[in-house]
Amino acid sequence: MDDSVRVGVDVGGTFTDVVVLGPDGLTTAKVPSTTPQHEGVVAGIEAACGTADIDPDDVDRFRHAMTVATNALLETDGAETALVTTAGFGDALAIGRQARPDLYDQSVARPDPLVPDARRYELDERTTPDGVEQPVDPDAVRDLADDIDADAVAVSLLHAYAHPENERRVAEILRGELEVPVSASHEVLGAFREYERTATTVADAFVTPVLSTYLGQLETEARELGLPEPRVMQSNGGIADIGTVRDTAVTTALSGPAAGVVGASAFEPDDADGLVTFDMGGTSSDVSLVRDGGVERTTDADVGDRPVRVPMVDVETVGAGGGSIAWVDSGGALRVGPESAGAEPGPACYGRGGSDPTVTDAALALGYLGPETTLGGDVALDVDAARDALADLAAEADLDGPLDAARGVYRVANATMTRTIRSVTAERGHDPRDFAIAAFGGAGPMHAAALADRLGVETVVVPRASGVLSALGLLAADERHDAVRTYRTTLDAADPEAVRGVLEDLEARVLDETAAPGAATVSFEADCRYVGQSHELGVRVEGVDREALEARFHAAHERAHGYRLDAAVELVTLRATATVDHELPALSHERGVDDDRRTRDVSFGGEFRETPVRSWDGLSTGTNLDGPAIVAGGGSTVVVPPGWSLAVDDRGTLRLEATAREVNA
Repeated sequence: MDDSVRVGVDVGGTFTDVVVLGPDGLTTAKVPSTTPQHEGVVAGIEAACGTADIDPDDVDRFRHAMTVATNALLETDGAETALVTTAGFGDALAIGRQARPDLYDQSVARPDPLVPDARRYELDERTTPDGVEQPVDPDAVRDLADDIDADAVAVSLLHAYAHPENERRVAEILRGELEVPVSASHEVLGAFREYERTATTVADAFVTPVLSTYLGQLETEARELGLPEPRVMQSNGGIADIGTVRDTAVTTALSGPAAGVVGASAFEPDDADGLVTFDMGGTSSDVSLVRDGGVERTTDADVGDRPVRVPMVDVETVGAGGGSIAWVDSGGALRVGPESAGAEPGPACYGRGGSDPTVTDAALALGYLGPETTLGGDVALDVDAARDALADLAAEADLDGPLDAARGVYRVANATMTRTIRSVTAERGHDPRDFAIAAFGGAGPMHAAALADRLGVETVVVPRASGVLSALGLLAADERHDAVRTYRTTLDAADPEAVRGVLEDLEARVLDETAAPGAATVSFEADCRYVGQSHELGVRVEGVDREALEARFHAAHERAHGYRLDAAVELVTLRATATVDHELPALSHERGVDDDRRTRDVSFGGEFRETPVRSWDGLSTGTNLDGPAIVAGGGSTVVVPPGWSLAVDDRGTLRLEATAREVNA
């Protein structure tokens, strides 16, 4: 038996989730998130360890996902950052791309650059894709350093992805002259496209001091509790040590959502083409895909409408969570989100001074949540406060009372989340009916069957620790490190030895970042396109076989776009990934003793029905239930509508199956 003790902590916008996995099984805790975040982390660990009767000194592994970098970018609350770039390119960050999110919307306003004009500095130097034409003048860099007044510096020189000599020298001098972090583009993102490379480097500099301060606080608290040094979830779904993420802070921009997708991937059923992971928390909902046990990743993501081109788990986020506020727009239509009530004051039903109606208030009024439900430690629910808030909404929206408003809020929230699921399935060529939905987060299992009804999905799986699955996913995450370098040439003209040399350099870099290089597996990928295209597709690289790579690209292009061309293929960018595998520790579900059988009135199909309410802890392996039913526990509430059945497996996972669909929303 494994006697190790492992702790995973995920900080969300509303709650901080903790799991402790020890010799006696899994213990979970959910506490309100705090500012600063480390206070909630400590409170959650102490609560979970106390329940498990485990001394923090006995913890062997501590893994952590947080929203520090995410919040800094979304709220533009990072460090005062300076940008150093090539003469004539100081405005590249402001100019950006001319693409419009909505072709016919003339009122679109792009976010302001993270670096204002007054903190952009230009150097006389010149590098082309073929090499350095004008070396940088060290004295000019020192003079520039005297003028910089900022808390962080980003350096992004023209074509430094191909020939970083000038940029490396500038960064070296600035690090010697200034006592602030310096992010260099060839270290952050060694890929072409000037705007995206500069924006990603600026984002890294912008969040580095904030993240570094937070990690310092967390390290101090961990030492005082007797915990080991935390390891941190990156946006790519892999774990890294604190030193690595401090060096490239932008790699944590989607730390928390990535952990949830990794956790859900361990519960992919064998009889589906894959999983739609549906993580609904207090502030937002995150949707992603898992196929054949593999998490979908992307290098084409935006955070806060700004490009961040480091590898990330491919997550679509929508501002519809349990705390999302319902409101009426100028046309009289009912809307939900993206504004959230957060943890303080929270939804009206929290009794902490909030008065805005939220999705959680609607769930309470409809009976999906009960008055006895507690959320995040001492957060009890006030039914009267929820109904009062919904009554005000009903009056504003001209609806027939608080229950009518609650049903409207529930339907609107579900419609919003259904569109998001379609965006990662149908809009990418996948039939959602071929997938199962993995529901987690505090509110995900409450909505999952209703979403499945809308999408025609037959199966929903709800892991035992669904309310804290992102925290559990941290314990399953592999160590992972990525490196990238643009190397442009047609495949016909590619020099195999030159390509092999780039791959070897990338391999050395990722292995250097790996804690146990001898245990790592290194894989390679190439971004390719047809000559004349402006977008690439990633394909696997095995050896340096140009014909095999071309064949894989043709096949990938046909899968993605439905056709292939009889045209030359261009190699654009090479990537390397080092992975050290970690499996989710074995979970078991003890035979339950259900001594807490209750009923309550729950709204289905526009009318209330007397519905059994069962405790998750009381459900034995092999238990089968027909809906309607409510299962409470595991940090979340599971709604089993009429026309659905439920079964419990030996890990305590609930599997919901559609049997005879009804209109349940």
